[in-house]
Amino acid sequence: MKLSEKQLELVDAQVKRLVKTDSYYGKMYREAGITEIKSQEDFEKIPFSSKADLRNAYPLGIQAVPDEEVVRIHSSSGTTGKPVIIPYTAKDVDDWAIMFARCYETAGITKKDRIQITPGYGLWTAGIGFQAGCEKLGAMAVPMGPGNTDKQLQMMIDLESTVLTATSSYALLLAEEINKRGIRDQIKLKKGIFGSERWSQKMRDYIQKELGIELYDIYGLTEIYGPGIGINCDKQHGMHYWDDYIYIEIINPATGEQVEDGEEGEIVITTLVKEGAPLLRFRTHDISRIIPGECECGSKYPRLDIIKGRSDDMFKVHGVNMFPSQVEEILGMVDGVSSEYNINIAHDDEKNRDVILVTVEAEGRVDFEKTGQSIKELFKSKMSVTPKITVVPVGTLPRTEKKAKRIIDHRDK
Repeated sequence: MKLSEKQLELVDAQVKRLVKTDSYYGKMYREAGITEIKSQEDFEKIPFSSKADLRNAYPLGIQAVPDEEVVRIHSSSGTTGKPVIIPYTAKDVDDWAIMFARCYETAGITKKDRIQITPGYGLWTAGIGFQAGCEKLGAMAVPMGPGNTDKQLQMMIDLESTVLTATSSYALLLAEEINKRGIRDQIKLKKGIFGSERWSQKMRDYIQKELGIELYDIYGLTEIYGPGIGINCDKQHGMHYWDDYIYIEIINPATGEQVEDGEEGEIVITTLVKEGAPLLRFRTHDISRIIPGECECGSKYPRLDIIKGRSDDMFKVHGVNMFPSQVEEILGMVDGVSSEYNINIAHDDEKNRDVILVTVEAEGRVDFEKTGQSIKELFKSKMSVTPKITVVPVGTLPRTEKKAKRIIDHRDK
């Protein structure tokens, strides 16, 4: 998808503003001789930006406005390396709330709704983003934050919450608890808005069935405002994203070349009006595609397909490249197996080979041994590896309020 004339003007203004500053990117663009953007070709000469840049510029090297204009900072939830710190101006905060309110509206949420917010607050962009969008829309926010499931369920029942916002992992935990306690008839939820991690069809089906709600995928990342830059509509075919605030291109992650609309690749985002920390051509590592054509819902905003995974989620065993999405696809083929799994990878020094142990949950009605054998054969035929399979009862693997960590690699890096 090429930049529109209006988007081109906005990118040009961003570059001109950046080169006047002593920020990390201001210096970079000046040194590279990038001073204006007048065409798609000019734009494609802008070097990609990445999380590595943001860590090199730690703590506030990417700040592109004077200190007195910064009203808030956020930091990514990543656990490796230096944290990424993003400064926001008052306009950035307001723009984000506008986009978020637009997400709620796209999901059919109105001022009459009561939105229970379970993602974390603080430096993370989630909780406060969900709340600001809710207040901008004029709905009732129930700002719970994560954890304390007893209190979550009490508030959900007593306040008759109609919308649940959560990571999919925590939504699963809540759905299982509601099922276990037999309180489904006391729950008034109609919709769920889930983000921050990719989730399998099996998990989606379970949550939808147990909570009896419509599900919506919300998209975003801390570096680019936070969640709220895109969401799917009730046609459930891709996520509309707000191209008056961001420009999205899809690239081949290996070559960096743009791919045609409809082709899968890595999402690269340019912020068109962000002030505190503008990012041009930021590589997200998220894998998706732009869905060509207009949506049946009538919205003119372009669409991204659901996130298939991350290019850096890949793990390699016996020389075979694997993604969590492939594992989830296999588990989805086996009767009685839940959405929950984890994979431990280690190296057997004696035999000088990698060992992969897959632990999955299954319902008590199925034969665990036969189920394990079926999974092993599917791995062998579809992924050319033969893992050790452990089948455990549903509910055995740990549940989390945050993103689930499913791949644990014990090999020496």
